[in-house]
Amino acid sequence: MKDQARVVIIGGGIAGCSIAYHLAKMGWTNVILVDKGELTSGSTFHAAGLVTQFHTSPTLMNMRLYSADLYRRLQAEHGEAVGWMEVGSLRLVSSPARLKQVQRGVSQANAIAVEIGIRTPESSGLELGILSPAEALSIFPEMSGEGLYGAMYIESDGYIDPNGITTTLAKLAREMGVGIHTGVLVTGIELTANREVSRVITDQGSIRTEYVVNAAGQWAPQVAAMVGATLPITPVIHQYLTTKPIPGHELPRQTPVLRDPDNLFYLREEVGGFLVGGFEQEPKVWSPEGVAWEFTNQLLPPDWDLFEQVMDGAQRRVPVLAKAQIIKLINGPEGITPDGHPCLGPLPGIRGFYAAAGLSHVGFGGGGAIGKVMAEWIIEGEPELDTHEFNVRRFGSVYADRAFSAERAREVYKYYYFLRYPEDENEWGRPQRVSPLDEHVKELGAVFGEKNGWERVNYYDPGQPWRRAGADQRAWGWARPPYFEQIGEEHRAVRERVAIFDMTSFGKIEVRGPGALRLLQKLTDNQLDKPVGRVTYTQFLNTRGGIESDLTVTRLGQDHFRVISGSAFVDRDLGWILLHAPQDGSIRVREVTEDLACIGLWGPDSRRVLQAVTNSDVSNESLPYMSAAWVDVNGAEILAQRVTYVGELGWELYTTPEQAVPVWKALLEAGQQFGIQPAGYKALDTLRLEKAYRYWSLDITPEENPYEAGLGFCVRLDKGEFIGREALIKAKDLGLRRRLCTLTVEGEPGVLYGGEAVYADGRMVGRLRSGGYGYTVGENIALAYLPTELCDQGTVLQVEVFSERRSAKVVPDVLYDPDRSRVVA
Repeated sequence: MKDQARVVIIGGGIAGCSIAYHLAKMGWTNVILVDKGELTSGSTFHAAGLVTQFHTSPTLMNMRLYSADLYRRLQAEHGEAVGWMEVGSLRLVSSPARLKQVQRGVSQANAIAVEIGIRTPESSGLELGILSPAEALSIFPEMSGEGLYGAMYIESDGYIDPNGITTTLAKLAREMGVGIHTGVLVTGIELTANREVSRVITDQGSIRTEYVVNAAGQWAPQVAAMVGATLPITPVIHQYLTTKPIPGHELPRQTPVLRDPDNLFYLREEVGGFLVGGFEQEPKVWSPEGVAWEFTNQLLPPDWDLFEQVMDGAQRRVPVLAKAQIIKLINGPEGITPDGHPCLGPLPGIRGFYAAAGLSHVGFGGGGAIGKVMAEWIIEGEPELDTHEFNVRRFGSVYADRAFSAERAREVYKYYYFLRYPEDENEWGRPQRVSPLDEHVKELGAVFGEKNGWERVNYYDPGQPWRRAGADQRAWGWARPPYFEQIGEEHRAVRERVAIFDMTSFGKIEVRGPGALRLLQKLTDNQLDKPVGRVTYTQFLNTRGGIESDLTVTRLGQDHFRVISGSAFVDRDLGWILLHAPQDGSIRVREVTEDLACIGLWGPDSRRVLQAVTNSDVSNESLPYMSAAWVDVNGAEILAQRVTYVGELGWELYTTPEQAVPVWKALLEAGQQFGIQPAGYKALDTLRLEKAYRYWSLDITPEENPYEAGLGFCVRLDKGEFIGREALIKAKDLGLRRRLCTLTVEGEPGVLYGGEAVYADGRMVGRLRSGGYGYTVGENIALAYLPTELCDQGTVLQVEVFSERRSAKVVPDVLYDPDRSRVVA
């Protein structure tokens, strides 16, 4: 084994070997891969190897398409050793509620296929549809048709031999010059004084290196700990069994993979018999404190009681399984993250250290693409694909709590097959973080949702006991819930009077030091060199000009800035700042989310309420829009930041947790004469839709630039260099081919969830991003990227809602108060 390599990969499963292969294909061959056991000796060796190309996430669908194509291509070039079986797949529909989910999913996936270019609007490429029960039975005659409502069929799906593809990738990487060494245990990783990777220590010597990729699977948390980092990956038990062929019912090799999520199982052919696995409703974690290094090429004892639920469902759908002679029940732990997505990318604050672990349910479906993504990240600085859903930066300190992460891992495992509705909330592991106003909003009938561990008020149910939204929400399924009207009441209070919000979960990051302005100017597209007390709405961009974050920055001092981010995105944004911050001590970056409470006060009467509790001048002349000032409220000094995400006059009021309660009480008391009403995040969402305010991760992502997103007013090309500037100059010169438009959609209120396909003259042209109901304008509102030739106001379109095409039209971008007169009043 050499004592120097440009890249050291730790872990020889599908992720590690795919990364080694793709690095070599891109010309980086001074690479060493080490594994403490043999290749595929972790979760890879006991994987079922299923590969589908379907998903409602553009990123994951892209990755699955690439992986399937890679396996196909390698099989054609290198033969049966790869183990790719393109047998097709059936995803069954065994309940009316599931039918609606599949209708939505097919619509979303077809629209994504058009958006990412694998289909034209006129069709071709991957095209999904729903088969009738009779058609499904003709493809898989061994199953029962009882309770079958249809199926989704993908002819080009299949499964892969985990050992075959992994060792093939390793062999090809080795042939290109990559060093692959098994039986090598990593015992430490050395960093320089500036926290840059310098050396990997193993039980067989050390390796000097610039980059380390942690592809250690279930052992990735221990490897991350070597550099003082945490990765929230929990081993969760996953089981499947194999049977002998059933006489008279032997399965042909080309039998499609069968998935029946309502019955919690999957099934494929295995040597003429059946391979049956699934996802139980009460999954079990194993060794959450860390997997022993010695646990290599090993399985756990079979848990028949746990597997009974899966087998019962499988036998309901495929009764002949009752006659099967079982060969063995395989029980192997899989590393699951709190949201079921992998941890990919560079770790902030540790230069040269990358993660590619916690593949969770992505596994072999996306394993081939993970190698491509990571190789591009290391060599080119960022991957071609938008990977924001998988970026390791999304997990912050709250997930360092192993018990919380384990509960989230169990819950995401449960819902891999179990039907989940758009309004569902996570339940397990709550509460984790609560606002200092928690007891006071409870008294008002708060119904809590959860975001990034925070308990946040979704809406209020006056006169009823407070509760945490969860299973009770599921009772309404796809139907409009009864709290729809309560959200409307809160919405109208903001528009007509005044409402108060607990916004404490907003992400807050402070950047201080003589280099603070220089750093933030480099990261943002807007001009931040403004007087102290000014607030700037801006974006972080990548080198392609794509939007990495959407936030506000307040200048609190000459060298002191506060960044306000979304509750779910603060860790990601903190990581982005740290990735680009110099290590020379000129800048101090710190998350202060839990150090500050935030109260939102908005509505036409908000100024009168705030003025009633302070001697400070909060007039428009003294405190204009997009400014911030310290004001006194009953002896408490608070920062009043005049911004809005609802389209009305108002403030975000920042104070200490200790002062939050008296400030909240004072505002509520002063607001009584104006009809003040507490409101939650669901009303906030309907309010921002009427103003077409963007939501990062839905309406704007790393795939869209500010000009396409209608945020060109934030771009200051003349301010000097910033990340993405060159790409924006080119984009501006080329002109727009698409842009984000506002639509109204006919039909009953409250039926849009986002993602629905959009048609023009029968051609699929895009998909909805945000969707919801505007109580003031009385319309179903949606945002969608459309070709520029379809962006004229009045253009008639159709939106596919549960397989029904509803009339829609392009309307003015901003439906409510387009001249902002209420915002700047």
